[in-house]
Parts: sequence; structure tokens; C-alpha cells
Amino acid sequence: MSLKTHLDVLQDSASQFSTRAAFKLPVQSPGSHEVQEWSSVAYAQFQSDVERYAKYWGRTLASDGLPRRSVVGLWLSGLTYIDVLHIYGVARASYIPQLFSLRLPNPDVIYELLHKGGASCLIYDPSFRNIVSNCPVASHPAIEVSEDDVEGASLAPLSDAALQPDDIVMIFHTSGSTSGSPKLVPCSLRWVDSIIAKAEKVSRPKNAGRQDVSVWMGSMCHIGQTFMLIGALQHGSCTIQPTNIAFDSDELVDMINRCHLNRLNQFATFLTTHLRRSHQDPKLLGLLAGLDEVLYSGLPLPREEEEWAARNGITLRNLFGNTECGAMLLSIGGDGEDSRLLRRIEGTSYDFNSISSTSQAPTSTETTHVNANANLLELVIRSDSGDCPHPSLRQVDGHYHTGDLFLEVKPESYVFRGRDDDWIKSQNSLRCDTKAIEDNVRMTCADLVDECVVVGNGRPSPTLFVEPKTNGVNEDRMKRDIIRRTRHFHARRYLHERITSTNFVVVVPKGTLPRTATKGNIRRKAVEEAFQEQLDQIYRTNP
Repeated sequence: MSLKTHLDVLQDSASQFSTRAAFKLPVQSPGSHEVQEWSSVAYAQFQSDVERYAKYWGRTLASDGLPRRSVVGLWLSGLTYIDVLHIYGVARASYIPQLFSLRLPNPDVIYELLHKGGASCLIYDPSFRNIVSNCPVASHPAIEVSEDDVEGASLAPLSDAALQPDDIVMIFHTSGSTSGSPKLVPCSLRWVDSIIAKAEKVSRPKNAGRQDVSVWMGSMCHIGQTFMLIGALQHGSCTIQPTNIAFDSDELVDMINRCHLNRLNQFATFLTTHLRRSHQDPKLLGLLAGLDEVLYSGLPLPREEEEWAARNGITLRNLFGNTECGAMLLSIGGDGEDSRLLRRIEGTSYDFNSISSTSQAPTSTETTHVNANANLLELVIRSDSGDCPHPSLRQVDGHYHTGDLFLEVKPESYVFRGRDDDWIKSQNSLRCDTKAIEDNVRMTCADLVDECVVVGNGRPSPTLFVEPKTNGVNEDRMKRDIIRRTRHFHARRYLHERITSTNFVVVVPKGTLPRTATKGNIRRKAVEEAFQEQLDQIYRTNP
């Protein structure tokens, strides 16, 4: 059986579901966020639109002297239908998309990543026109392409793209930066084919007698929404483009009523907003309970919201994944006691390897598991699994060690117990390397700071807590000095990893931050808990 790409999926779906709605797009009132109507894009129209954009980019990039299979960077929000057309269009024109999101605001970092990826061109959102200067490769704005723009242009049949299993199809980037730059995540044909197979299982309709309707989860420049769209296409489902990713509960109600949304896919932080509102909104609660499924990813849900959903008949499922592998584990779901437990997606080859009990594993506030840290298992993606990342990302044993830790509470059924490294996840599930920030503070502010820790799990951006060398310092002056000295370091980081305002620096007396009893290491999670009210106030007043 031949391996498939997302373009093969689209071609098959456009033939099988030609008249079904593939997308619902918001038509907003002029000068208002109110949605007047939701316009439909049929599967056949989607395929036609992709081919129009492919003709445009095929001719444009050929005129730049780029041979087919060249790497082409796309710097887009990834949140609109037009963005999808550019991404799929470039691939359909037989080029390799290298995807960036709006969370890389520094063009110097973009240019470095283009160089690392071997890209020969950059396609950018028109809003970046004034930023994209001195670009080292050919560059073009991502315009809306009309039929007049492709008059006389041709497109080779999709079957002409004879790819080998190890050929690269697309390039993503990790959502957190290391040494000031994200890691490249090259995706081979074999990897994409595995993603397609997993997405088919995750997105399988609960009711074959009606069309599923879901909603955009995140940027198409990241694996999460790419995965969900591939799953939706295979089942002829419809995907709604919301007015923004953090859409409010009123818009969710509108999507359920007017677009017939029956499967809600969201990052946990955004879903929590709707669940909390449903505590006081019986109508919203009823609509959530009426959905076929509420799937969340990126971060764990607060336990109280999980329990609220279970008590009120909301069908939750947790999808666990990362950029390097896509989705890996899916919770059992339903209303049983084991509904929260995660299981590997069928067709994968994973190991759960025991780690040393002396490793710095996350502490658990739950009392249901005795000596939990002694039984922690690390998820390892074996090299024979189709979704094992590119060899450049694997460890010396040839496998990919995720760093994600679990407890096996029933045979082949797991509970997530954090990570064995220094990463946290931001509000929309993008990763932040806290250790890199802390190390930079220690290096640049050694005369000011005795100890520090970065927190902000599930928040829009991180916050730095510092203990000064001596008590009684001028806190405002110390904060300004820290921001000034670390400015260059943060200028090269993702927006969700930056600390560029004194509002996100907290000075506490020496010895205040919670530490481990044995090694005296600052306990990141304990700091989050101890200063929760102060953190809530910081993020309320500095949205």
C-alpha cells in the first residue's frame, strides 16, 4: 500500500464528499466582531482553491529559479482559510513548506531558520511587509489569489510527485526555543502517512449518519491544527474558522446553533473558560453536554473542571501529543472511572521505560498513588513506529525519548505526571524553556540575584521570581536592571517566552521560594501554588 500525504487525503475527500461543507467561515459586520453569517466552502471548492494557489506559486517560484522540491518558508498566522490555501498550495506545487507562526516576531530569527532549513524563498503575511527587509532569499506577500492571477498557468497531476518514504514533505518548528532558536522538525513521507492514520482514528465520527462539525484548534503552522484538519478531511467533516482562537462562549453557542458544531476541539486553557462559565450558565452547560465529544489537548484540565464535566454529562477526551510526533495518546473517555486514563493510539510502537527514582520528577499533590515517583515511566517512541521523528531529533539509541512521564495505573492505561526537564507550557500550549531564562538571569545579574525561578504554566507568558543577594534592596530598581541586562536575550525568543516588562518580575526576600528538602532545589510547581493569587493579579492587570 502506497504512503499518503495530506494532498492525497484532500483529493480523495473532494471526490467522495464534493458537495459537503469543508469549512465554515465568519462574515463579520463592518467595524464589529459580530458574525452576520457563516459562509460555507464545499470540498470540491476547497480542492479547486488549493489548485489555483498551487498554480500561482508554481509559476511564481519557478520564475524565481526555484526547482521543484525546494524548501519554501511560510510566515503566516495559520488561523484563516486563506492561510490553509497558501500552505496546501505551496505543497501542491511540489515545494516543501517550512512553517512559521506569528509568534516569531524577529525577522533575524526567521532568516536564521530559513538558512537552517535550506529554504530558498519566504512567503509572508502582508501585515509583515514593513518588517521583512533585507531578506536573504526571495520573498513574496501571501496575497489572495484570483483566477486572473493564474491565467495560462498549468499544474502537474498529483500522481507525478513520486516521493520516497524518507523524503521530506513539510518542516515544522518546536513551539519553544533552545539557545534563542527553535528546533527544526522535518517531516518525512513515512511520518506524514502515520499522522494521517492516527488522525483518522482520533477524528472518527460518533454518529456515521451525520456530518461532524468541529472548530479550528490552533495555527495551521503548528502540528495540532494540521493533525485535526487531516482527520476532519478523511471523514468529510466540516471545520469552523472562529473569529479568534480564544473565542468566547457566546461565539461557541452561535457555532453550535448556526453551524451545528457537535465536536469541540480546544486547548485546555481555552476550554476551561467555557467550562467555568457553564457553572453559572445552564444554557451553555446544556449545549456542552449535548456535544458528541469535547476534546482537549496541550495541558491537563484543572481537576475541578474535569469533575464538573463528569457530573454534568459532558463527554471529555484528552489528546496527548507534541510537535515532533503529533498525537500519541488518547484518553478512554466515557463516564467510567477509567475515562481519564490515556492509551497509545492504535498502530504505533511505543515503550514506557522506568526512570530512576532519584530523578527530579514532578511532585504530585494527589494521594491515590503511593510513592508515585518510584514508578514513573518515560514515553519513548521506537524507531520502528511510523511517527518516530526525523533521525536528527532522536537519541543515540535510535529512538525518540519524549521526556514525558507517566504512571501506569491499569495495564496499558496511563496518567500523565509531567516532564523530566525544565519546560512549561503557555496558555495555548506552546513550550517555554524556563532553564534557559534562569541561566541567563544568573549569568547577567550575578551581582544582583542570589536565586531565581521562572513560572507561568498555563499563562500567556512567564514570570520571573528572584531572591536578591541582600535583603533591603530597591525592588523597582532591581527589576529595571534585570530587564535591561536580559533584553538582548529575550529579543530573540518567542513572544510567549519573553519577559520584557518589570510587571513580570517579582522580588521576594532571600529564602522565601519553596525548596526541596534534600537538594535545596527550588520547586517550580510549589512556587506556582504558593504565589497563585499574586500571579492571578499580575495576569489580570497585564493581559
